[in-house]
Amino acid sequence: MTVATDQIDDLPHSDRKRIILSIDAMGGDEGPAAIVAGICRSARKNPDLGFIVHGPAATLTPLFAKRKELVGLYDICDVPDVVEMSDKPSQTLRTGKNTSMWSAIEAVRSGEAAACVSCGNTGALMAMSMIRLRKLPGVNRPAIGILWPSRSEHGFNVMLDVGADIRADATDLLQYALMGVSYARNGLNVKRPRVGLLNVGTEEHKGRNELHDAGELIERQAEAADFEYVGFVEGGDIPGDRADVIVTDGFTGNVALKTGEGTASLIGDRLKEAFNYSLLSKLAGLLALTSMKRLQKRIDPRRVNGGVFLGLNGTVVKSHGSADETGVDAAINLAFRLAQSGFSDRLAKRIAASTQAAAKSIAEESPSK
Repeated sequence: MTVATDQIDDLPHSDRKRIILSIDAMGGDEGPAAIVAGICRSARKNPDLGFIVHGPAATLTPLFAKRKELVGLYDICDVPDVVEMSDKPSQTLRTGKNTSMWSAIEAVRSGEAAACVSCGNTGALMAMSMIRLRKLPGVNRPAIGILWPSRSEHGFNVMLDVGADIRADATDLLQYALMGVSYARNGLNVKRPRVGLLNVGTEEHKGRNELHDAGELIERQAEAADFEYVGFVEGGDIPGDRADVIVTDGFTGNVALKTGEGTASLIGDRLKEAFNYSLLSKLAGLLALTSMKRLQKRIDPRRVNGGVFLGLNGTVVKSHGSADETGVDAAINLAFRLAQSGFSDRLAKRIAASTQAAAKSIAEESPSK
């Protein structure tokens, strides 16, 4: 039974279609116990979730045996090997067919699961995903898209690429914009997203030539793809309210992401130091405890953990390697929302339509023979 996303909450549980997610249980720094704990948290909130969990059965079975609330909601796919954080992507492609990561991606490829979630090696996960799921027609370079806490009314902005590929030419940046628009619509329910191109300044003369070329390409596609292009944006606009989608190359995006995470951690540490400085400051901290907890929740990177691999024939969510159960839960919830909305199919249609439109535009602008 197929239902519209906006009607799903009105249906009785027995009439809903269970969404199966494929989970790589062995890739995170915190070990499989944190993954299982995150699965448990997500299952409590989302009764329509089911799981295929990949890893050594001897390790996973005792962990799930302690979680009686998960009985009937999971299957363990017994695979012996693990992709380590230190493994090179090229190496994992040759030797990784018996790993939990490969198996988790394979479940999406075969149609057993709607999306894959892994805390493992980013390079290996992208390489395996590209080999097994393949790129969407018309996509040159897949991208990793994340949700960045912002001042916008929906609370987040989409930013991509944040590390799938350090290179990006003008055409790549156009495709990132289109994929980001689709992500904003399906992940944030933004009907007409605003797109900004990250640059060293908002002035038209600033930046590399490929950024100017990309800006022209994105602006041409705005009307047909039903989004607003706001032009160049700066680093301060990433958490701002000027654009819903921030487009950049993977090198710049990854540096910005790690800087943002580090800054959030620094603010938390400095606030703790300030409130522990004296008896009076401790009293002030106690009085501000409720407000501080609210602030901590809003800037906590774990709450928006999960980068989506965009441009593939399937949905893959990359969780932070050091994610605890809260971070794993956030990544699983993101994968669930995207699978529930049919995001992968919608993105494929958008890319196909934009590729056709771009080809038509180029043909019309070419001089006739």
